[in-house]
Amino acid sequence: MSTTSPQFTRPELLQRVGNLAQLGGTRHVILNEGAAKGMAAIDVDTGAGLRFTVLPDRGMDISLCSYKGTNLVFMAPNGEVHPAFYDAAGLGWLHTFFAGLLTTCGLTTLGAPGKDGETDLGLHGRYTTIPARHVQDRSHWDDDRYCIELAGTTEETRLFDTSLELTRTIRTAIGSRCLTVQDRIRNTGYCTSPCTILYHVNAGFPLLDQSSVLTVTAARSEAHDDGSRAAIAEFSRFSAPIPGYQEQNFLHQMTTGEDGLAHAAMLNPSLAGGLGLAFDPAQLPYLNEWKMLGQRDYVVGIEPCNAPCANRAVLRQAGLLPLLEPGQTREFSLEFRVLEGPAELQAFRERCA
Repeated sequence: MSTTSPQFTRPELLQRVGNLAQLGGTRHVILNEGAAKGMAAIDVDTGAGLRFTVLPDRGMDISLCSYKGTNLVFMAPNGEVHPAFYDAAGLGWLHTFFAGLLTTCGLTTLGAPGKDGETDLGLHGRYTTIPARHVQDRSHWDDDRYCIELAGTTEETRLFDTSLELTRTIRTAIGSRCLTVQDRIRNTGYCTSPCTILYHVNAGFPLLDQSSVLTVTAARSEAHDDGSRAAIAEFSRFSAPIPGYQEQNFLHQMTTGEDGLAHAAMLNPSLAGGLGLAFDPAQLPYLNEWKMLGQRDYVVGIEPCNAPCANRAVLRQAGLLPLLEPGQTREFSLEFRVLEGPAELQAFRERCA
């Protein structure tokens, strides 16, 4: 386990601390203010500069995230919101959207609101507003490495309709600058179900600034609408906040390297000597980019997904709607890594190239 230099074995380390919290670990709390009042949260500190907050009451999604005191993500004006405030109609999802490192969209619909047959669908589905069950802190020693592991199961079900179960495991370790989100979705019902998922990762200031660059291993990139189409050549470049900015959306069809993974990162060579947030989406063929450079609403969503970010009826008509048969399972994983210094940023660029 690497904490500080030099490395220590587990017995050597335990001789030097009164409580492991000196070095890192998890802290379970209940938020007690405003719209977040009564919501469970788990603060994770790896002791290597990486800190983040897991929200069991929001499907084990991740809100705050920083590295060595530098914020990496955008937090929506709502902040962390209790799921009881969820509004399923139309764009009501935005009232409870906290953004953060990870807001999960799905599990039976994503993208714009609208009808799918006789069913009214709200924006991005209801997953992130469903509390997880069987939440466990399985942190443990593995030889000289202290592994931090959180798990929980979120069920999206409705009487006379589909029934999906997502079991999420979040892993990191003391001394690490990485975290992994591993999801396993199972159809626990008796009918075929749509199974759509979009990982809404949200880069924010100061990681996002006019010197930032988005790097993705995309085989093809296309614009969502005419306004975005005019700016597609600049999808990877950003500016300071712009009054009246109109959001842009791009869809990247990802390609993988020899390791079988696709890669994406927000890189800022001017921040803290060079800082980046990279992640490797496995089993996810698309990446939606939401570019919003307005005043206060200053964010770039980097969103791996298993289908284009569109209404379910549109995906169904285009033959792009993922389906899950009764008893069938599907797994997805994301590994997040903090990149630090010019050498690591350059190595990532070369890896993508």
